[in-house]
Amino acid sequence: MVTIPKTRKTYCKRCKKHTGQKVTQYKTGKASLVAQGKRRYDSKQAGFGGQTKPVFRKKAKTTKKIVLKLECTKCKCKRMMPIKRCKHFELGDSSKKKAEAAFDILTLILSY
Repeated sequence: MVTIPKTRKTYCKRCKKHTGQKVTQYKTGKASLVAQGKRRYDSKQAGFGGQTKPVFRKKAKTTKKIVLKLECTKCKCKRMMPIKRCKHFELGDSSKKKAEAAFDILTLILSY
């Protein structure tokens, strides 16, 4: 499982320096009904004649590449950043911070 922090300090090309960036996961938008390809496909499908384009049946990949959307906290400039493929992806605190928090709790319990 890949866990990525919700904020990271990285380069902003508009500010031309390293700044804090808010991290979110990119999601594809809703497909438009008025796009040229969709209109052409719908007009070909209309009427008699059945399926006009081949139906894709070969599934090659089991995962998708994760794309992060980074937004600069100062100038609100957004950019995309693809990372490697993974089956489980999670946005949140890094595992180190969780481990440190667990260690702190243990030390508090043991000190009593």
